[in-house]
Amino acid sequence: MRFASIRVITEDVGRLVEFYESATGLAAKRSTDDFAEIITAGGTLALAGTRTVQGLGAQAPRPAANQSVIVEFRVADVDRAYESLRNRNDLGAEIVSGPTTQPWGNRSLLFRDPDGNLVNFFAPVTPEAVGRYEQQEQ
Repeated sequence: MRFASIRVITEDVGRLVEFYESATGLAAKRSTDDFAEIITAGGTLALAGTRTVQGLGAQAPRPAANQSVIVEFRVADVDRAYESLRNRNDLGAEIVSGPTTQPWGNRSLLFRDPDGNLVNFFAPVTPEAVGRYEQQEQ
């Protein structure tokens, strides 16, 4: 089995696409007005409108209601990403926690996207953390 993607349901696909394109520096692949993907080497962040899950009725995911998932991106430089987000007030990112080195060796920046989803930009910085990610890539 191979992890493929996580899909975020939103009322405004265009807004979230613009946000994630700006925040990550990656261009989205837009399939329809209701579906786009930010494709990375490790997996895909899919952004989909509520119409894509209408068939689920009362069981459909509710946009802007995430309270349990953190969307994580490994970045080259957490501090540079922080400065970039801080200087782009128009993106709608809410900084939750500025760059902090975690006890497990990752430098981490936590913020919320315009729908309130928690996002973590991180980079392994200790030799142990760097080693963990090198092993995963082999």
